[in-house]
Amino acid sequence: MAGTANWADRAWEAVLERVRVTVAEVGERFPLYADPGTGRWTTTARGSWTGGCWAGLLWLRALATSDPCDRAVAADFTRRLEYWIGQDTAARGLVLWYGTALGGAPGAEELRARAARMCLAAYDPERGLVPWGGAFGGPRMLARADGVPGLVPLLAAVPGGGRVAAYRHLTTHLELCLSEEPPRPAWQTRPGGGWTGYPHPAPGWSRTVAWLLLGAADGLHIAPPREGEPGVPPAAVRRLVALRLGREAPLVPLACRGRPSGPVDTSAAAIEAVAALKLAALARSAGRHRASRELSRRAGEILRRLSTSHLSTTGGLLDGCYDAERGLATQHELIWGDFFLALGLAMFMGAVEPFAV
Repeated sequence: MAGTANWADRAWEAVLERVRVTVAEVGERFPLYADPGTGRWTTTARGSWTGGCWAGLLWLRALATSDPCDRAVAADFTRRLEYWIGQDTAARGLVLWYGTALGGAPGAEELRARAARMCLAAYDPERGLVPWGGAFGGPRMLARADGVPGLVPLLAAVPGGGRVAAYRHLTTHLELCLSEEPPRPAWQTRPGGGWTGYPHPAPGWSRTVAWLLLGAADGLHIAPPREGEPGVPPAAVRRLVALRLGREAPLVPLACRGRPSGPVDTSAAAIEAVAALKLAALARSAGRHRASRELSRRAGEILRRLSTSHLSTTGGLLDGCYDAERGLATQHELIWGDFFLALGLAMFMGAVEPFAV
C-alpha cells in the first residue's frame, strides 16, 4: 500500500522469509512453537488446534509470491486438515476456517462446507452453542473463548440454521465470559442446568478478550441482525474494545493478568490487531469515521510494537506464551502468533481485505 511505514514492509518481508525457512525445517509436519534461542520448532503430525494457522500462513506467502510451488505447499497442508472435520471440538473453527479461507485451493471450499455442516450438527440449541468437545480431553460440555474464532463465519455459511447457530454461539460465549471481571474464558454445564466457571484457562488469560474480539468482529460482519432479531450486544463489544483496544491498555498484554511479573503474550496482541482492523472496517462502513480511525491507529500501534520490539532476526514473533499455568512455551515463537501478525500486516498494508478471512 502506498505510504505504508517502512517498519511494516520490513516486518512483512522478514515474516515471509521465516515461513520459507520453516517449510524447509518442518517438512510434512506442522510447526507448533519454536525455541526463542535456536528457532527450532516443536512440531505435530496433524497440526493440533493450530494447523489452520500454519496453512493460512502458507497461503499468505503464496499470495505474496505468486509462486506455483508455494501455492502447492499451501494446498497440500490445507488438504491435510480434512482429518479435523470429524473431530469433536469447537476448535474446528480455528482449524478449518483459517486454513481454507485464503487462496482458493482446489477442494478448499468443499472442505470448508463439510466442516461447517459437521459443526452445525454438533450445535446444541438448548445450550446455544457448539460445545468445546472432547477431542483434546477433559469435559466435553464446556464453553471456551477459543471456541469462538473461525467457528462464527464457518457456521454462518450453512443454509438452514447456520446463521442463527453462529449468532447464538457467539452471544452465549460473550454473555458467559463477560459475566465476571476479569472475563472468565471457560465455563462448564451444571448437571441440573446452567453454567459454572471452569478453572482452566484461568481468569485473566491473555487470549480471552482477543478471541472474543475476533469472533465479535466476524459476527457483526457476517450475521448482522435482521428485522425483529437481536444483534451482537453493543455493550459487550464496547467492553471488549475498552479492555484491550483503548488508549490506556498495554499494547502487549500479560499472559496472565494476575501475574504482573510474569511473561507477556505477543500472540494475543497480534490477534487483537486483526480484530481492531476488522472493527475499523465495520465502523468506516457505518459512517463512524472517528471510531474507525481510532481502531486503525490502535492496530497500527500494536503491529509496530510487535514488528520492532518482538520480531526475531529471522522473522519470528517472539515472546508468545502458550500456557503460563503449565509453564509450557512461555516466551516462545508460536505459529498462531506468526500467522496473526502476518495477517495483520497484510491487512494493514492493504494486501488482504479485512473480511477475506
